[in-house]
Amino acid sequence: MGNFTFEEMNLMCIYNTGSRIGLIDALTEMRGELSPEETELWDLTDSTLDKLCTMTDEDFTELGLYPDFDQ
Repeated sequence: MGNFTFEEMNLMCIYNTGSRIGLIDALTEMRGELSPEETELWDLTDSTLDKLCTMTDEDFTELGLYPDFDQ
């Protein structure tokens, strides 16, 4: 179900709109605002979007996107 990294999960928590499509739209919009120097965030966003686009809405709802501030 996606095999998201800790960093990808945190990114999704920050931009989560409550739906998979909404999150894809939010991350795509944010990605368009990145500068060329922000390569690490660019790569993180791309890998997250790739995984979100291949999963189902049902799988997305099972992710339980809540930030884990203890890690």
